[in-house]
Amino acid sequence: MLNFDVLVIGSGGAGMRAALEAGRQQGLAVGLMTKMFPTRSATGCAQGGINGSLQNADPNDSIEKHIFDTVKGSDYLGDQDAIEYFISSMPAAIRELDYLGVPFSRDGQGRIAQRNFGGASSPRTCFSADVTGHVILHTLYEQCLQHGVTMLAEWYLLQIVTDQGRLCGVVAYDLKGGRIVPIAAKAIIVATGGAGRMYWLRTTNPFTSTGDGIAACFEAGIPVKDPEFIQFHPTGLAGTGILMSEASRGEGGYLLNNQGERFMARYAPAKMELATRDLVSQAIETEIKEGRGFGEGLSAYVQLDLRHLGRDKILERLPQIRELAITFEQVDPIEQPIPIRPSCHYSMGGIDVIDYRTCATAVEGIFAAGEAACISVHGANRLGGNSLADIVAFGQFAGQGAAACARQRQAVNQAPVGQAARAWEVRYDSVTARKTGVTTASIRDRLAEVMWNKVGVFRSGEEMQAALTVVDSLLQEYQAVMVPDQNKLYNTAFVSYIELGSMLTVAKTVVLGALNRQESRGSHCRADFPGRDDANFLKHTLVSRAGQSYNISYRPVVITNYPPAERKY
Repeated sequence: MLNFDVLVIGSGGAGMRAALEAGRQQGLAVGLMTKMFPTRSATGCAQGGINGSLQNADPNDSIEKHIFDTVKGSDYLGDQDAIEYFISSMPAAIRELDYLGVPFSRDGQGRIAQRNFGGASSPRTCFSADVTGHVILHTLYEQCLQHGVTMLAEWYLLQIVTDQGRLCGVVAYDLKGGRIVPIAAKAIIVATGGAGRMYWLRTTNPFTSTGDGIAACFEAGIPVKDPEFIQFHPTGLAGTGILMSEASRGEGGYLLNNQGERFMARYAPAKMELATRDLVSQAIETEIKEGRGFGEGLSAYVQLDLRHLGRDKILERLPQIRELAITFEQVDPIEQPIPIRPSCHYSMGGIDVIDYRTCATAVEGIFAAGEAACISVHGANRLGGNSLADIVAFGQFAGQGAAACARQRQAVNQAPVGQAARAWEVRYDSVTARKTGVTTASIRDRLAEVMWNKVGVFRSGEEMQAALTVVDSLLQEYQAVMVPDQNKLYNTAFVSYIELGSMLTVAKTVVLGALNRQESRGSHCRADFPGRDDANFLKHTLVSRAGQSYNISYRPVVITNYPPAERKY
C-alpha cells in the first residue's frame, strides 16, 4: 500500500498549483496522481488568458471593479465573500506566475499585456498569445518536479475511501502497471476538472473531462453544488465543438448571421460580442432557431469573422485559433469567416466546498479545487479569464489547507482502503468476464444526445423530465455493460466504463438541479420560467446521495456589498 501525507488527484492548473504549494511545505510526502501525462491535462486547452487587476492596460481598473464584474457575471449567485477573497489574491498570483517563468505577452513598456474579455469593465485579461493555459501548465509542472512532488502518471481514480466521515485514502488503477492499488492518505485534493464529455462531441472539453472526481466525492457523501449551471461557450467550431477562444472576440472579432448582420446589437447593444458567455450563447441559438443561421439541425451555425483584424494581428495574437480553424474546418480566418456554434464548455457547479480559504469539504481530509469544485465564485455564469484565475488562486489555497490538515491528522485507518481495493479486483473480474451486454459507446452516445437536446442552452420542465427518464434508464443499463478486455495492462476499455459511470452520475445531478430550479439565471435558461426569481431561488442547489436516492436541498447565497440587481450589458 502506498502512503502520502497529501495526494493531489488531477494534473491541471489547480492540481499542479496545489501540489506545488504542498510540496513547498517541509517534511510532507506529496503525490500527484493523474490519468494522463501531467502536461496533457485540460488546462492546456485554455487559450485566452487569466484575469487580474494589474492596471497595465487601464490605470482606472481596480480590484473592486473586478469583484463587481464577477458578482454581476454570476447573475448574483456567486458567494460574495469568496469572490472578494479570490479576486483580491489575483494580482499577486499573476506576478508570482511571471516570476516562476510564465512567458506572458508584453505591452510596449514591457509590462504584462492585458486584453478585453466578455463581461469585464476594463481590459484585465493577462495572456500569452492564445496559449495561456498551456504555458501556465508547463511552468507549474517544472516547479512541482523541482519541489519533489511524486508523479503518478496514468493512474486512474476508482474510489475515495472514508471511515466514519473521515478520509482514509483512495483506490487507483495503475494503467501501465496493470494493477489496482490502495493508497493511504491523510489529505487529498480533488482537482479532476469538469464533466463536459457528458455532451460528448458538443463540448470544447478534452475526452478526459468525464467528471471522475465529482462523482467519486458524491459517492463518498459530499454533495454536488449548483450542477445545473453548465456554461456553453459561444464559439465552438461548428463540426467538432473545439474552442475558438474568447480572445478572438476580445481582439475585435464579429459574430455574423446569414444576413451579414452583427446580430449582438439586438441582445447586448453596449457590449456587443463582449457580453457574457451565457447571453452570447443564447443569442446565437436564438438566431439559429429563428432561421438566421447557416445550415440546419445540429449542423447549423453562425460565423465568427476575424478578417478585418488583418493578417499580422491574427498571426501575432491568435495563431492557435487560425491553426485550429484550418485543421478542423478547412477555413483560414485571414480570408474567410469561421463557422461556430455554442458548445458545452465549463461546469460552474461541482464538489461542495464549505471553506473558501482552505477549499475543505464536509469530509475531514478531502479538499477540492478548480473546475471540479464549486466554491462558489462563478455562480450561474463564469466570466472568461476567471477560470485560469480560479485554478491558480484556489489551487494555492487548497495546497495550504491540505498540508495543514495532514500535519494535524494522526495515522489514518488503512484497513478500509485495502478492503475497497479487494472489492475493486472482484468488480474488475466480473465486468471484464461478461460476454454479452450493452456497450459503453451505446450508452454514452444516447446520454450525449438527450443532454444536448433537452438540457442544453434552452430548457423546459417537460423536456428535462423526459431527460431524467432517459438518464435513469441508462443508469440501469449501465449495470450490464460489458468490457471485452480482460487484460489489466492499459485496459482503456475498463477506464471508459468507469468514466461512463461518472458521466451518468453527474448528468443525473445536472438534470435534477435544473428541473427543480424554476427560474432562468445565467447559463440556466428555461422557456417555461423565463425570469430570474430572487424571492425563491437566490440559493445554491445541493444534490446529495442516500443509498440509491438523489436528494435535493438548498443553501443561501452569501451577499455582502452587492444586492441583486437586473443584469444588463
